[in-house]
Amino acid sequence: QVQLVESGGGLVQTGGSLRLSCAGSGRTSSIAVMGWFRQAPGKEREFVGRITWSGGTTTYADSMRGRFTISRDIEQNTVFLQMNSLKPEDTAVYYCGAANTYTIGRMRSSGGYDYWGQGTQVTVSS
Repeated sequence: QVQLVESGGGLVQTGGSLRLSCAGSGRTSSIAVMGWFRQAPGKEREFVGRITWSGGTTTYADSMRGRFTISRDIEQNTVFLQMNSLKPEDTAVYYCGAANTYTIGRMRSSGGYDYWGQGTQVTVSS
């Protein structure tokens, strides 16, 4: 089992920045991919980006590319999401997910991940 805990959310103004963290514990050696998703009230869970655990290769949703950056600290079992130039439309609960296997065509879908954190709220005021 893997446990994930997100932190770093909060209230920011339009144009501000936040850095979210996702700390893993348990059987973290089994993780192949870690991804970030977000979900606004009444909306479906949306893919933000992902990073491969061993190689550090990143992929982002088109709407986040250029503003959001994912990185990792292998020794600390932690993944980060740096968010810049935030907009009110970025308001959502942000979730960290971990997958035991990289499955092509599934890493942009929440169904491709085996473990999830509790989420952290990000609110961007206008």
